[in-house]
Amino acid sequence: MAELVPEPVFWTDDSSVCELLTHGEDVAAHFHDFGQLRYAVSGALVTATEVGTWVAPANRITWVPPFYVHSSRSYGETDVRVLGVPAALAERLSAEPSVFVASALIREAYLAVVSDREPVDSPRARLLLEVVVTELARAPKEPLRLPEPSDTRLKAVTDLLHADPASPATLRELGHRTGSSERTLSRLFSSELSMSFHQWRTLLRIQRALIELSEGTSVTDTAVRLGWANPSSFIDAFTNLVGQTPGHYRATARTTHD
Repeated sequence: MAELVPEPVFWTDDSSVCELLTHGEDVAAHFHDFGQLRYAVSGALVTATEVGTWVAPANRITWVPPFYVHSSRSYGETDVRVLGVPAALAERLSAEPSVFVASALIREAYLAVVSDREPVDSPRARLLLEVVVTELARAPKEPLRLPEPSDTRLKAVTDLLHADPASPATLRELGHRTGSSERTLSRLFSSELSMSFHQWRTLLRIQRALIELSEGTSVTDTAVRLGWANPSSFIDAFTNLVGQTPGHYRATARTTHD
């Protein structure tokens, strides 16, 4: 018998929320008719949709457009500050989920409007939200969207990798385990996800590395845990995708936590 998948829930409450999530806590799939910004003061928040996964450690803001079905999972004790964005303002931001680095100005305006006890439609709250949206509209996006497949053959492989990102299994070996040929899977990675198997697995590992580093794991231990042959290979891959070394990223993340 096929497993029943719950229908996404339509949430209508657009009020600001401060929520403490335990490690591994899930927020079920849902959507709303307003945009939503999500900032993790501590910990890390993973936002998943049918088309991709976004990771936001501390000091990152995740943007979810109106009507975009999404679910979440926390890593570490995650203190999340959620801010609703009216549809009129949401049009000024990306049409798909995105992750941004929170500048000092964005962070302070964001935390002020979320913690403000005034109504969300008060003049001060509207002004602070305008500052946040204006700054995010010109802020660079993190280039770390991990695309997710819809083809069941490819999804069987990516599910195995999600469960064990450090696995050294080749595409041929994964295909043998899931009942598909290496050639078919290679074609699907290219046609459906616009990247190779190696590129997809590297991006998955980098996403997990963001979480490990933000929790204080050393660069060497992170490299070993996630399957790199040596720290140098990890440092090169991380720097190419994130734009800074894992050591610098870890130091910045820890400063934010402290």
